[in-house]
Order: sequence, then structure tokens, then C-alpha cells
Amino acid sequence: MKSRAMKAIIKKDIRAISSSVQLWLPMLLIPVIFSMVLPGVIIIPARFTDLSTMGNMDPIIDLFAQLPPGQLRESILSLDTTNKQLIYFAVNYLFAPFFLIIPLMTASVIGANSFAGEKERKTMESLLFAPVELSTLFWAKILSAFLPACGVTFLCSLLYGLMVNLAAYPLFGALIFPQSNWVILILWVTPALSLGTVFLNVLISSKVKGFQEAYQLGGVAILPILALLIGQFAGLLLVNAAFLFWVGVGLCLIDLVLIKSVEKRLNRNKLFTSQV
Repeated sequence: MKSRAMKAIIKKDIRAISSSVQLWLPMLLIPVIFSMVLPGVIIIPARFTDLSTMGNMDPIIDLFAQLPPGQLRESILSLDTTNKQLIYFAVNYLFAPFFLIIPLMTASVIGANSFAGEKERKTMESLLFAPVELSTLFWAKILSAFLPACGVTFLCSLLYGLMVNLAAYPLFGALIFPQSNWVILILWVTPALSLGTVFLNVLISSKVKGFQEAYQLGGVAILPILALLIGQFAGLLLVNAAFLFWVGVGLCLIDLVLIKSVEKRLNRNKLFTSQV
């Protein structure tokens, strides 16, 4: 009974998302454009131009020799031209934080729409009066945002990988993507991050009156990842496979603790009165 009710709610929410162009178009279009355009802008000119002469690239080139021992340093230093080193560094290291922002964007939009969307569509009352346990309803709302967020991220990763390898193959004569850090990022860190972001936005959505308010409040979840992105460009933080693995472990533990603590405090009456 619980699984059937959960599946029904998830299907209903996903249909509501797919039927709203205002929700799914920017959520899907911007990440897909980024995944296809960004690597092309970097890689294709490198096949015809010496990138080391474009702007001040010396700090990045100097960073290669300062990288700690490991796969990334060995792979970069083994390449015979500056163009290859810069491209390999960019596609396998520098752009990694963008693929943490993609699930944040998607999860924030869908999660904010979960309960707040029901309130705006005037369907929240009938949902709360349905013979469904509140924990089942809460988990269904989380999964209805979590699954599309992971799906969009996996799709963008596939498109990014195809674009990188197609554009870079004439220069390298080999496939350069993905490396181990990307596999862990997409299959381990991204789902853990998406789950926490969805949880936060669904929780906020259950306490506010409308989608815009829920989306604005939930947007604060993106700030730590923006800090990580800035750290990447500044060369202050090296995201290698071991680091990413333990980040994923930490995120999973935080997700588990937060969700279990909130699950014990769920109150149908408070959800009902939050509509007013």
C-alpha cells in the first residue's frame, strides 16, 4: 500500500513538472547548453591556436608542477604540449564544480515546487486528507524531485563526455574523459548532494505559501558550492578521487541525520495550517 501510494504521488508530481514549460525548460535547457557549449569553446580553438599565448596563462601552467603526486599530475605532465595540458586540466578538473551546481539548480526548482506547488494549485488539502501516511507523502515528494535532478545531471554528464571526446580526439588521438574523479563525482557525490538539496527545499516548501518564496529561501543551498567553485579557479582546492569519496560519505551522513530527525517531527496539522 505504501509503495503504491508513493509511486502514485511521484508520477503525479513528475507529470506536473513535465506539463509546466516554465519549470522544465530552464531547468533542462541551461545545463544542456552548458554541457555542449563550454567544452567546445575551450577545445575547438585549441586545435588551431596556441592557448598559452591567450591572456595570462602562466599561473595555471605553473600550477601543474605544484600539483600533489597522483593521477592528475602524472597525466598532465605526460602530455607533450601546453594546449593538451590546459585542455586536460580544464575538462577533467576545472569544470568539475559546475556538475555540482547542475543538480543544485534542478533540485532547488523541483523541490521548491513540491508542497508549495500543491498550495498554489489548491490541491494540498485533498492530498493531506488522503489515506497516506505523512512519512510516505514526505518521501514521495523527496523522490519526485531527487530522481529528475539526478537524471538531468547524468544526461548532462553524458553530453559533456561525448562533446569533450569528440572535440578533443583529433588533438589527443585518445579518449580523455572521464577520469576516476568524475566517476565518483557523478555517481556518488552528486546523488548525495541532490538528496540533501531536495530535502532542504521540500522542507522549506512545506512551510511557506508559494513557489517563489520557497525557491528564494532554498537558493541559499547553492552558496557553499559557489565557494567551492571559486576555490577551484583560484587553485586552492584540489578535488581528487579520494577527497570526493569522503565528501560523498559526509553528505550521505548529513542527509540521513537530517531526514530522520525531521521525519519524527512531521505534523499533518502544521502542513494544513501552512496553507493559510
